[in-house]
Amino acid sequence: MTTRYDEGAKNVLGGELQSCSTDPMTGFFRNGCCETGPHDVGMHTVCAVMTAEFLEFSRMMGNDLSTPRPELAFAGLKPGDRWCLCAPRWKEALDAGAAPQLVLEATHEETLAIVPLGVLKDYAVKA
Repeated sequence: MTTRYDEGAKNVLGGELQSCSTDPMTGFFRNGCCETGPHDVGMHTVCAVMTAEFLEFSRMMGNDLSTPRPELAFAGLKPGDRWCLCAPRWKEALDAGAAPQLVLEATHEETLAIVPLGVLKDYAVKA
């Protein structure tokens, strides 16, 4: 079990922030949760379900999430994996028509500063 950064973190629905993924291990703090803190300048708060379309979009934008990086202990993401994305990148993908679905219960409430809840609900999957 990994340690939470903020045990009181809330999701966008106002409930307790749920884990996004431990396989692959995700989150700014690599604890499975899309928590954020003062050092997380990217705001890794959106628990997204990867799609081939989004992975290609991210690669084209300069952040290749699908290529393994053994030196960083990163196996690379594939469609279906859950991953804590930066809220601004998810919004960028939304504006480009490439936004992946997300898990509301595992998406940190700070995301609401970037994307309204109604839009997030339009892209929600069941946890």
